[in-house]
Amino acid sequence: MLGEYRIAGRRASEIAASIEHGVSSGGLEPGAVLPPMRELASRLGVNPNTVAAAYRTLRERGVIETAGRRGSRVRSRPASTPRGSFGVDAPPGVRDVSAGNPDPALLPPLRDAFAASVRHNDEHPGLYGQAPVDEEFARLARAALDADGVPDGAVAVTSGSLDAVERVLAAHLRPGDGVAVEDPGWGSLLDLVSSLGLRPVPVGVDDDGPLAADVERALGGGARALIVTDRAQNPTGAAVSEDRARSLRAVLARFPHTLLIEDDHGHAIVDQPLHPLAGTTAHWAFVRSTAKAYGPDLRIAVLTGDAVTVDRVAGRQRLGPGWVSRLLQRAVARLWASGAVDAATVARSYGERRDALVQALRERGIEAHGRSGMNVWVPVSDETGAVTRLLRSGWAVAPGARFRLAAPPGVRITVSALAPDDIGRIADAVAGAAGPAPSRSYG
Repeated sequence: MLGEYRIAGRRASEIAASIEHGVSSGGLEPGAVLPPMRELASRLGVNPNTVAAAYRTLRERGVIETAGRRGSRVRSRPASTPRGSFGVDAPPGVRDVSAGNPDPALLPPLRDAFAASVRHNDEHPGLYGQAPVDEEFARLARAALDADGVPDGAVAVTSGSLDAVERVLAAHLRPGDGVAVEDPGWGSLLDLVSSLGLRPVPVGVDDDGPLAADVERALGGGARALIVTDRAQNPTGAAVSEDRARSLRAVLARFPHTLLIEDDHGHAIVDQPLHPLAGTTAHWAFVRSTAKAYGPDLRIAVLTGDAVTVDRVAGRQRLGPGWVSRLLQRAVARLWASGAVDAATVARSYGERRDALVQALRERGIEAHGRSGMNVWVPVSDETGAVTRLLRSGWAVAPGARFRLAAPPGVRITVSALAPDDIGRIADAVAGAAGPAPSRSYG
């Protein structure tokens, strides 16, 4: 029901804007049924085709959904309500382990790398018409991909991994297409898929990555793309094992026209080997971000893939920002070349904290998952209650609602800010707040 909210407008764009404002302001709640097109057209004094165009725009933006004769309604998770809003503020005296940030102490200093990049620019100014990818950046990026067995392909540069994923999806899909996504999975990615008007299809996850049977069911049901996190999966810490990669490749071989996107944002912070799926399908993209190992504010990622995909992404990029700053590319290349990040040391530091927390929770009878990366996922029976009780105990954790579609409830704990003395205290708090675990696995 619309309640007191009145949709206004004479043009399709105005009607769409009015509905979208109602959703973002709370005037139209998730699940609210919208008037039939002819009824709304009569009320507004416009042609039904105008309302149809407005509804179509809103479907493409991920704001509403249409279920045949049951009509149109506001999505249960409209794209205009970001999952980041599902969180808690950490008041003074409360430890915040919800944000997902890396440990600043493990990030490299950037001064020398940027100074070298600036000196290079002073001698060779960056101008229009130059190659969009710095030659040394591309060489080092490609060498690292080769070392990990990622199939050969041209290198493009994007403003972080989410930018890369968005560009690849837009290059191949259109509104209404289904995209198989990990559930639980990265909240920003789930928001992105919906905001593009695409249909997220949940795929269960365990410690070894996406479940092959769920992937087959999603692709068999018509999903046109699959997005996989290779290592340090957010929020569960899953890492695709060799056996799971073999099973997933077998599934993808039966659906060769699937668009495959792999996100390896855990590169340089994990010690699990990479088992890439790339190359199994005709169109694929492999994304590697610098955020977790070198600093979130660098906003730079490497993208490679099949020739058509990389060419489409690069071509569209030229019509927008043009390129990612070569000053930034050269600074990152300098960080790579100088060995500014000791990946083994970083992986060991996160691993010791993560493993200690998982073990402490299991000793207290609490199921916990965290095979790689900097996050631990804890299934709970009452998500809101667990978050509230932990807040009262002095710990702010991330509610699982940020990351879930159909998966059971849970909370995410980021270990980056934890010292050895913290492990027992937070494990005791979680044990007191979690309650009985759900009866089925988190995937």
